[in-house]
Amino acid sequence: MGPDKYLKNYIDGALVPAVSGDYLDNVNPATGKVYSYLPDSDNRDVERAVEAAERAFPEWSGSDVRKRFRILTRIADIIEQNLDVFARAESVDSGKPYSMARSVDIPRSQANFRFFATAIIHYASESHHVAGETINFTLRQPLGVVGCISPWNLPLYLFSWKIAPALAAGNCVVAKPSELTPMTAYMLSKACIEAGLPKGVLNIVHGLGGKAGQAIVDSPKVKAISFTGGTNTGKKIAATAAPAFKKLSLELGGKNPNIIFADCNFDQMMVETLRSSFSNNGQICLCGSRIYIERPIYEKFRDEFVKRTQFLKIGDPFASVTDLGALVSKAHLDKVRSYISLAEVEGGTVLCGGTEVEMQGEYEQGFFIRPAVIEGLPISCRTNQEEIFGPVVTIAPFDTEEEAIAMANGTQYGLAATVWTREISKANRVAEKLQSGIVWINCWMERDLRTPFGGMKSSGMGREGGLEALRFFTEPKNVCIKYG
Repeated sequence: MGPDKYLKNYIDGALVPAVSGDYLDNVNPATGKVYSYLPDSDNRDVERAVEAAERAFPEWSGSDVRKRFRILTRIADIIEQNLDVFARAESVDSGKPYSMARSVDIPRSQANFRFFATAIIHYASESHHVAGETINFTLRQPLGVVGCISPWNLPLYLFSWKIAPALAAGNCVVAKPSELTPMTAYMLSKACIEAGLPKGVLNIVHGLGGKAGQAIVDSPKVKAISFTGGTNTGKKIAATAAPAFKKLSLELGGKNPNIIFADCNFDQMMVETLRSSFSNNGQICLCGSRIYIERPIYEKFRDEFVKRTQFLKIGDPFASVTDLGALVSKAHLDKVRSYISLAEVEGGTVLCGGTEVEMQGEYEQGFFIRPAVIEGLPISCRTNQEEIFGPVVTIAPFDTEEEAIAMANGTQYGLAATVWTREISKANRVAEKLQSGIVWINCWMERDLRTPFGGMKSSGMGREGGLEALRFFTEPKNVCIKYG
């Protein structure tokens, strides 16, 4: 069940190399060194995967939901039984602390399979009765072959978030994990084989987005695409898929605001704001990267927040004291550093962080950076408008509720927002006016798998989670019966 040096695609129930025979380097972000290799797949591999999925679809879609429940639950059990192995692989592959992978990523991954395995048993459709005349009922049927493309920041967590509902609904899947973090997706292939998932029901193709990912989107036999990633990539996918009338679920970028009112529970707010700013090195689409503080407590917040940020431990992902590990790649490290330089050019003051961490020994070449807090920037600047996706936050004061809402809504994104106040009426007013798909009040990252998940504006289209995911992966059909 453990990681291997040479990864393989999972196609038609078997682990196979890419048709090309070529491999891509897989780098450990904490050491900066290649530690494994993944298939450099192309359209030929995707075509094989799609054909396998197409062959498997009639039997899988026609199977009793209890069979799907048993197999998906068995996959969840295998992940749970191998928690440490999966967590270690996730940490090595992504650079995140082992403690986070073990407590968040892998438990949530198995929970995704378990939740949708159960949900499909209880899933019901609607009926509409006209007394003495007709009854209309809605059939919800699987789409066929669907494509699931996931990002590198929460590798197995988000991969399973897409695959589990697609399989539960009776679809067959061609999936591509990020080429930066492929290991746990490869290990999921082994779990599926062990669990007895019929061949062709799930196919996992590794490789680059421009080759393997685009081939999935291009395939005329793929009926829907569920994608999580950058907004620009989402636009390209939409441009290809929309003219072909494919169903699309796009969970894209975020530039999420935290609004902190003076009447908040300061200690609770401070703990959660630090977490929402820098969890996973800010490499979570839901992290709050713009923090707006009511002026009476602005200086108190600034000084305490900077102090706590400076106390965060950056380093060895497997050390128990580590808060932040490595960024996912050298290219991403360079991107984050470029935005810190840009912030200074735009007139911002870096209150702390923003410099690389000089590590010793095996981590000497790793991609480590100190989390940065920046003040003095207007909402219109690039640093406040563009997604950095790293451990960088900006802070600014506000005077009125209306001003806070205007600043919070002042970007192209609308994924998530957090509001801190003890006044419930104020919380409700603000939540109603925020242009965000998710609004947390006095908390952050509290997720109920039954609720819809997704963003507004350039943060995407469609919703995942709960019944929304099962609706996305099915096609509604109305059947009308007239009384005789």
